[in-house]
Amino acid sequence: MKNNKIKLTNEKREYMISAIKNYFSNERDEDLGDLASGMILDFFIDELATEFYNQGVYDSYVYMNDRCEDLLSIQK
Repeated sequence: MKNNKIKLTNEKREYMISAIKNYFSNERDEDLGDLASGMILDFFIDELATEFYNQGVYDSYVYMNDRCEDLLSIQK
């Protein structure tokens, strides 16, 4: 996915940066600025997004496979 980097709208990016800042403030009692939070978000996107994407693809495959099995059960 590195070649197809996830593109976020400005609003979504700002929301995610805010969520990261809130997490660090509430859970770690650390104040992060926009730059540091943006760099953490970029790290997640660059290094971890592929794993989440692949898990989503696999989960969808399992779900659809199960539905196809259900469909075959209505044969007469």
